Amino acid sequence: MSIKTWLLQTFTWWSGQTINTRFHTWRHGELVGKDEFGNMYYRTRGGAKDPALGYERRWVIYAGESEGSMTPPGWYGWLHHSTDTPPTEEAYAAREWEMPHRPNMTGTGEAYRPQGSLLNAGVRPAATGDYKPWTPGG
Repeated sequence: MSIKTWLLQTFTWWSGQTINTRFHTWRHGELVGKDEFGNMYYRTRGGAKDPALGYERRWVIYAGESEGSMTPPGWYGWLHHSTDTPPTEEAYAAREWEMPHRPNMTGTGEAYRPQGSLLNAGVRPAATGDYKPWTPGG
C-alpha cells in the first residue's frame, strides 16, 4: 500500500474505503460480486445475521470516489434487502426499452437542462400569456 493510499484511507471516507472498513471487510466480509463500474459488494461472512439488526449486513466498496448514484439498480435492490438474490446469481436480461445505468450527472456538462432553463442552449420559448399572478384581496 502506498503512502498516498494509506493517507486517503486514514483521513477521508470519499476515496474508497477507510482503514476500519478494510479491516472489518477482511474480518467479517464475504465478496458477493463486482459490477461493471468496478464496485465490490460484500455481505457478512456465511450470510450470518447481525444480532443488532436481525438480518445480514451488506455493503459496497466503491472503485474510486464514493458516490451512491454509481450503484446499478440490481445491486441497489440487493444492498437494501429488496431482493435476496444478488445480480451475479441471476440470469437477468434487460428489456429493449431499458436504458443502461448512468450516474447522477448534476453539476457536470451532461446534467439535464429542461427547455426554458437559463443554462440550456438555444432560445427560450415566448410566454404564452396564460399566467395570472395572485394578488391579495383580488
